[in-house]
Amino acid sequence: MSTKYIKPTESELEILQVLWEKKTASVREVHEELSKTKEAGYTTTLKLMQIMFEKGLVKRDSSMKTHFYQPAVSREKTQKHMLGKMIDTLFGGSSTQLVMQALGNHNTTPEELEEIRKLIDNLKKD
Repeated sequence: MSTKYIKPTESELEILQVLWEKKTASVREVHEELSKTKEAGYTTTLKLMQIMFEKGLVKRDSSMKTHFYQPAVSREKTQKHMLGKMIDTLFGGSSTQLVMQALGNHNTTPEELEEIRKLIDNLKKD
């Protein structure tokens, strides 16, 4: 049985980024990370993480007084799904248009260009 993909909101993605980096964290730890870059109330972070648990985006260990959360969705699967949706809706299904837009509006380093070259070479082999 295939599970329906739940698209995280922008705020949920920010929380997932923290959890992907830390692997497991309390609400307080996530809140402290988010507070470094944006105004966020603790209760808002708590509520969002509770909603994310209900949606199945995170797992929660409730065995101790402090609940610890882990991502229930992988970074790679989330990126792949959201990028696929974006290519379909924003670039008319053209990954070429996406890449052209990304490279044209971003200061790409020589190292990044080399990684892109390697990726293209590997795609040509397949």
